[in-house]
Amino acid sequence: MTTATPRTLAEELRNRSDRGLTGLLRTRPDLLNPVPGDLTQLATRAGTRASVVRAVERLDTFALQTAEALAVAPDPCPYGMLAALMTGDAGNAAVAAALPGAVAVLRAQALVWGPDDRLRLVRTARELLTPSAARPSPTGLGPTVAEATAGMSPGRLQEILAAAGLPATHDPVSAVAALTALFADRSRMAALLESAPAEAAAVLDKLLWGPPYGAVTDRPAAHLRWLLDRGLLLPAGARNVVLPREAALRLRAGRAHRAPEPAPPALAPTTARDPQLVDKAAAGQAFTALATVEELLKEWDLGGPPVLRAGGLSIRDLKRTAVALDTAEPLAAFWLELAYAAGLIASDGEADERYAATPAAEDWLQLPDHERWAALVAAWLPATRTPGVVGTADPKGRALAALGPHLDRSPAPEVRHRVLTLLATLPPGTSVPEPALLARLRWERPLRAAAPAGRSPASPSPVPSSSPADDPDAPTATDDLRSRLAQWTLAEAELLGVTGRAALAAHGRALIGTDPNAAPPSTAPAPEAPGPEAPGPTPLTPAEATASAARAAALLAPLLPEPLDHVLLQADLTAVAPGPLRRPLAEALDVLADVESKGGATVYRFTPASVRRALDAGRSAAELQEFLTTHSRTPVPQPLAYLVDDVARKHGRLRIGAATAYVRCDDDALLSEILADRRAAALRLRRLAPTVLAAQSSPDQLLDGLRAMGYAPAAESAAGDVLVARADSYRTPPRTAPTPVPDGPPPPDRTLLEAAVRAIRAGDLAATAERKPTATPARPSTPALRADSPAPGALPRTTSAETLATMQAAVLTGSPVWIGYVNADGAASQRVIAPVRVEGGYVTAYDHTSDEVRTYPLHRITGVAELADDAV
Repeated sequence: MTTATPRTLAEELRNRSDRGLTGLLRTRPDLLNPVPGDLTQLATRAGTRASVVRAVERLDTFALQTAEALAVAPDPCPYGMLAALMTGDAGNAAVAAALPGAVAVLRAQALVWGPDDRLRLVRTARELLTPSAARPSPTGLGPTVAEATAGMSPGRLQEILAAAGLPATHDPVSAVAALTALFADRSRMAALLESAPAEAAAVLDKLLWGPPYGAVTDRPAAHLRWLLDRGLLLPAGARNVVLPREAALRLRAGRAHRAPEPAPPALAPTTARDPQLVDKAAAGQAFTALATVEELLKEWDLGGPPVLRAGGLSIRDLKRTAVALDTAEPLAAFWLELAYAAGLIASDGEADERYAATPAAEDWLQLPDHERWAALVAAWLPATRTPGVVGTADPKGRALAALGPHLDRSPAPEVRHRVLTLLATLPPGTSVPEPALLARLRWERPLRAAAPAGRSPASPSPVPSSSPADDPDAPTATDDLRSRLAQWTLAEAELLGVTGRAALAAHGRALIGTDPNAAPPSTAPAPEAPGPEAPGPTPLTPAEATASAARAAALLAPLLPEPLDHVLLQADLTAVAPGPLRRPLAEALDVLADVESKGGATVYRFTPASVRRALDAGRSAAELQEFLTTHSRTPVPQPLAYLVDDVARKHGRLRIGAATAYVRCDDDALLSEILADRRAAALRLRRLAPTVLAAQSSPDQLLDGLRAMGYAPAAESAAGDVLVARADSYRTPPRTAPTPVPDGPPPPDRTLLEAAVRAIRAGDLAATAERKPTATPARPSTPALRADSPAPGALPRTTSAETLATMQAAVLTGSPVWIGYVNADGAASQRVIAPVRVEGGYVTAYDHTSDEVRTYPLHRITGVAELADDAV
């Protein structure tokens, strides 16, 4: 491993330790797909535009400001010059203290390389951040004097020198150097500006912090002519001028940015509450969330609304669902998407496709409350489908529908986790205003916060300003995607009971893998600036998320209300449930009565239709009376007992089956009464026998029609048995929950990183190891078989006899050799191996490239060369 000053990024990576390479691959996982063959490939891939854009977008504000300063500095840039650009002539202790860390972050991400006296920004990053007329720099600086005067005539340059009081020169290069030196000299620049008209100073003030470009007429005013004559404004087109960079820096007192931000905004002011009250409030919200999802499943038990041809739910059906859930349409969209993400609802896939509950919903309903909550939040946290965008327009101007396509926003999981992690840094029971949280998120990802929601964050595009402080007139809107995702996260976390009263609950801390008992003190200093890939703890792996959800559920379980096994029957045909009911009781009561009101206590009302519904479900009058007696803490009121008996007495006297449909009854007088009723005309009934009527309507229409006339018919099967109607009769086929759309490659685990670093090191060794020249003379007929000086990157070439002899000698001496190898698929590679045994046309060797013992057929080895003594 060389220790000389690196001349390229590849050489610097070669000087890094394995830990340094691991850190680079961890924070830039796109470099791992596929694993580079050597460090030269890794450096090349790290300099590609797509990878650099992705890395730059993940820089925090101060690291980005540092990179922007390097982009307007000479290349290479000494550290002292960079510090001067960041701190200015007056100095800034906070910026100076944070600058080494920012440079270390850029160097660790392979965006900057070289020693401190020769810092180099990688070429692609410099192209992205360097100012130009089409893409102004976030620093507000313009081109240099040399760049702005590139097409200027020598005579005009001499005129500018004379007007500025400088001696004439013999060539344009020395003229540009003289003008640049004038602008960089504080005393001479001050003397020049003292003679400037007042209006000229006002013009410079307007251009000082950017944009540095302005327009002039064919006959500029006197103060503009004064600036043009002295080079303080240089031509930038037919009628445009620009303030050169050197002049702007001198007027700014050497600062590249108006307001460097070395530290993240504080999460303040905070509001402290009793942590136990926060946990109880969150538990109440969690219980409400479970009840809402149950109500949704119950609403769609017999099949939900149809699926739109383009996918998703219609606006009308969304409104109906919102009315059924007694909530607003945006919240209804959230509950729909939550149930969909958890795999509880899906489309049935039939010809007339519609939504319905899935078989997984049955299993979910049987779980204890805390486990059902864990299943919901475990689906919510990594979901990329974003209900907040429902109702907004897609790129084609069409409204996005709930449960429809195009709702995925890949940054959503990272933003959710980061919002909850920031709340976890506060003491238990403490909340922070939303604007403070959004300001912190914008500092951590300034470019992603500024990117339009409709554009992929990895798409090459002009880099926007890194900080609103650089442009005081820039709006501080929160309509960017990342801010909206954070706002939706706060609202959804409150709805799910992850937070209570805007503070993270104890089970919420456990959900993101934070120990709820290890709370930071309220006077904790601001945390260190986060790294460029993921500030704070990284999102959990699926296994870690499952374990964290289980711990969170265990913390939530004691806070949830205990289900009751009784109700209070009242004389007005109502029943009051003073709390949540046990599931069998709640399900039975939902069939026997209608919910009249919800809240702390649920009120049920008994009606003839609800009692008939229970009888249709297979219950007898005696069973209903026993059920009411068993589960009521008050005596069964006489009106309720009469209601049950009266409906049961009429229930089933009429029987309806499929003829198309028929009605049969042992009481022929009752059938005569139906035939004589004018309301039955639409059913088109006729008597087939004294106890049988036939109809041209379907059985369902006949049932509804007779019930509307006040009768209580029952449906029967072809065998004459009463059909039992159950609420859970329709379910979709088994369905899997939607898969989140990842935001780039997943973060690699430790095993993959270690294996990748070993493979890259071994490949680099094979590509760069010094070979011993062979003593075999070159044959004129086969000059390509010489192994003493192979072309760079070419495989070694030797004859079969030479390959066998070299391998046998390497076995005896135990020395490694360099081979070219072609596998069965025809893919060629070069490897460094240490032969152990040669026999039967095969060589067994330790492969430094794959870090394992392998066997190679000799006929697939293109050639072999010995390594220099110090190559391994």
